[in-house]
Amino acid sequence: MKKKRKIAFTTLIIICLSAIFIKNLIFVEYKVEGVSMQPTYEEGKLLSVNRLSLFFHSLKRFDVILFQLPESNETYVKRIIGLPGDEIHYKDDMLYVNGEAMEEPFLSHKSSNLSKSTGNFTLEEVIDKTRIPEGYFFVIGDNRLQSRDSRHFGLVHIDNIIGKVGDKK
Repeated sequence: MKKKRKIAFTTLIIICLSAIFIKNLIFVEYKVEGVSMQPTYEEGKLLSVNRLSLFFHSLKRFDVILFQLPESNETYVKRIIGLPGDEIHYKDDMLYVNGEAMEEPFLSHKSSNLSKSTGNFTLEEVIDKTRIPEGYFFVIGDNRLQSRDSRHFGLVHIDNIIGKVGDKK
């Protein structure tokens, strides 16, 4: 009987350790630092980032991603605004993608009387290209006035994306 208990206990330990290993392989936890994604994600919020989502699903406009800038090793959480091949610009606080106005319901200022938050710019003014090249994304934080993003450091390459942030809980 003791031998069966020992085998059961060993099996349970192996299963638990395997589950922890697989969970850590697939998911990364990230604690939000700063206010650039408010009100969507408040500072200190713990996010679950799915590493495998990049392999099974293509990234879409308005997905929130975790990525690292190679030149500084800084990690960021931002929202994808521009996809490969897109021509984007902002005018009068409205996002235009390939000439079409896009709604951004996640922006809190859109439902209030606050002043402009994004500012006018064209892709060419920011990265010196008219379209986003293959393999790159244009990202911006939801708190546009206090976000360091593609307007400052340029495009994010797919190889620098750690994963997609899970839905807000």
